Amino acid sequence: MLLLIIAIVIALVAWALRLMEQAVHGQEFSLMLAGFLVASSAAALVGVYYLMGDYMIYLDHTYQPQQGQGQPTAFYSRAAIATETGDVPGWLIRSE
Repeated sequence: MLLLIIAIVIALVAWALRLMEQAVHGQEFSLMLAGFLVASSAAALVGVYYLMGDYMIYLDHTYQPQQGQGQPTAFYSRAAIATETGDVPGWLIRSE
């Protein structure tokens, strides 16, 4: 997955540089703006990739296997975790 993201980001940056080069040669503001927007989307893609990686690690540590089972196949629901830890009042949790 990482290689796919890297390939997409490299392609977006190459496209942005090509647009900006054409903007300099043709002295067109719209191409420069388009190149900037493409480069911004490449940076946003990298940022979202790293944020989602941290979020997935957070979710992995949030759900703990139930006690008394040999294999960690069953997990607590979000409502069960919230009520056991007391982080969220019971009346805020929607019944499942």
